Amino acid sequence: MANSLVDVHVLTGFLGSGKTTVLRHLLAAPDLAETAVLVNEFGAVGLDHLLVAAIEGEPVLLGGGCVCCTLRSDVGQALRDLWAKQARGQIPSFRRVVIETTGLADPTPIMATVAGDLALRHHFSPGQVITTVDSVNGAKTLARYPESAQQAGAADVLLVTKRDIAPSESLETLRSSLRAMNPVARIEVIEGGKVSPEIMLRVDIGDQIARATHWAGRPVGNKVLHGGIATCIIEHDRPIDWAAFGLWFSLLAHRHGARILRMKGILALEGSETPVLVQAAQHLVHPPEHLPLGTAPTGQSSLVLIVDGLDPILLRESFDVIVAT
Repeated sequence: MANSLVDVHVLTGFLGSGKTTVLRHLLAAPDLAETAVLVNEFGAVGLDHLLVAAIEGEPVLLGGGCVCCTLRSDVGQALRDLWAKQARGQIPSFRRVVIETTGLADPTPIMATVAGDLALRHHFSPGQVITTVDSVNGAKTLARYPESAQQAGAADVLLVTKRDIAPSESLETLRSSLRAMNPVARIEVIEGGKVSPEIMLRVDIGDQIARATHWAGRPVGNKVLHGGIATCIIEHDRPIDWAAFGLWFSLLAHRHGARILRMKGILALEGSETPVLVQAAQHLVHPPEHLPLGTAPTGQSSLVLIVDGLDPILLRESFDVIVAT
């Protein structure tokens, strides 16, 4: 294995939304050879023709050099076991891990475990949260089940499945709704689970922020949507003080950390020539990262928060009081 960290991707989505079909097609792609798959034991494990033996806890070799096993313990222990088996030569080397969750799972704690566990951080890093949404029943599911809305709000990539059997007007309505819920996510409409392996690549944060702020002025933006999920977009046109921002977000995370499904932003800071990337998911705050010049307009900060049960207006007001002034 190379010294580079192994990305851990989470494939989630509500019951019957097509997760396993998507996973099967991804694993068939040559570019995704050397992939380790963890399938939650309560979820569907039918990987069709790729599965060469029943999954009973021991790793199973799949076509294309992939390996699959069930997730019977906590995520951290499962990943440590995978790494140890690889080191002992018990399973093939892998370059990435895909965790397929149950249909009711919240993907954020999984990513928080990967990023926050000191032992795991030597070998693994958080990858993409990929969420499948059924284009036929998705709108009703999002409105009825908070778990579905939470999965969509936490996504880096939203895959709208079953395009071939959904009316075109329903597709557009669902896509607009998802865009309002999660303006930083990349949205793809697919059929038969067919999706490019490129969704496993890291996304352009600058592009995400630009896409989100483009939607900020839309009528659907910055409102509470399905299941209490809301998007809050904050823009500021002058460099801000890092200590003030740190105080604001620390207070927010301490009081409402579990309600912050995702926070991504590019900040122009006083005393810094380059923009700074900030990211968080629930109580987990990633270390800030300096980005190349030109990633964002000079002197301008853009922050996107996807929250559960918090008022975007109050969030912006608190930012203005603590940071902007």
